[in-house]
Amino acid sequence: MRMDWLTHELEEIKNQGLYRKLKTIDSGQTPRIMKDGRELVNLSSNNYLGLTIHPKVKRSAIDAIEKYGTSAGSARLISGNFDLYNHLEKKIAQFKGTEAAIVFGTGYMANLGVISAITTRGDLIISDELNHASIIDGCRLSRAEVKVYSHKDTSCLGKILSESKCNKKLIITDGVFSMDGDIAPLPEIVEIAHEYDAMVMVDEAHATGILGKHCRGTADHFNVEVDINMGTLSKALASFGGYIAGSSELIDYLRNRARSFIFSSTPPPPAAAAAIAAIEVIEKEKPTKQLWKNVEIYKKALIEMGFSISSQTQIIPLLIGDTQKTLEVADELERLGVYTIGIRPPTVPKGQGRIRTSLMATHSQKDIEKGLDAIRAVKEKFNLM
Repeated sequence: MRMDWLTHELEEIKNQGLYRKLKTIDSGQTPRIMKDGRELVNLSSNNYLGLTIHPKVKRSAIDAIEKYGTSAGSARLISGNFDLYNHLEKKIAQFKGTEAAIVFGTGYMANLGVISAITTRGDLIISDELNHASIIDGCRLSRAEVKVYSHKDTSCLGKILSESKCNKKLIITDGVFSMDGDIAPLPEIVEIAHEYDAMVMVDEAHATGILGKHCRGTADHFNVEVDINMGTLSKALASFGGYIAGSSELIDYLRNRARSFIFSSTPPPPAAAAAIAAIEVIEKEKPTKQLWKNVEIYKKALIEMGFSISSQTQIIPLLIGDTQKTLEVADELERLGVYTIGIRPPTVPKGQGRIRTSLMATHSQKDIEKGLDAIRAVKEKFNLM
């Protein structure tokens, strides 16, 4: 009886077209995947540079298992701080151009940890309305006052700051927004932050390895400095975990105050080794160049089909609108041999359902053409704009 409410809640979710279930892939995260015995072009991966199957990345992970085993077996502050993790943090700091870095179990934990550690009651957080859920939850956990500014609206951001009486102020934005593929106006945000003595934190989850002269992310792309540079190891870096990069003082503080770091076990050794190798591959082999070539080909074809494309990156959403129609389009694409996911509320606002497509550096011309052929077919069938 005490759990009967679950049945009602699940029925409500299903009635709204928001019910989710896991889809099982029978292969690695490659340009073409196996699902239910069929080969599908994968247009739904965050493995943007294809490094999860890079020989050097795989070899490094295997070597780490041989040396350290499958698990660190403890939290970093107890007995789980192998030399491998120190190496990873130094590598991240060097790659991001900061004094230091600290690694968390996931990107979600990194956002929760840093936001709740550096802000509290009496402080102000100003957050872009389309920021990732982990940022939103970190803001809630902090107990600080939270103001949300309209997406990329720096005039709105400035107005909020001009009216604030708080001593400690933190502006948070995604660098690349994961559902739209657009880029935060970081130079303007940093300028406003300086005017009102506010800190700037940028979530580089979908920008690390992708944007900028050194592939460091959004701050590198615009050649600006931010106070807190957050990111994940699980996307272009082909591994698992999250990090914060910044000043030595900030990292030392987080080591002592970020609860999601202190009270969590260390990421597995093979994950740390894979991330180190992935950074080295990005720096030496420059796989990002091929990714941008693929993005250009793909976007050009979509625009020629008549789609309105506002994405500036490797994430290219096809806006559908209606939730049920979004699901039907995703199903039809799969029938045509292309794997994508229909994105629905609450991940995106109500009425803004979409097919979130993303490109990989390892997509071949044939992969892209097959994807485009399927999209062309669903555009005609569903009268997409």
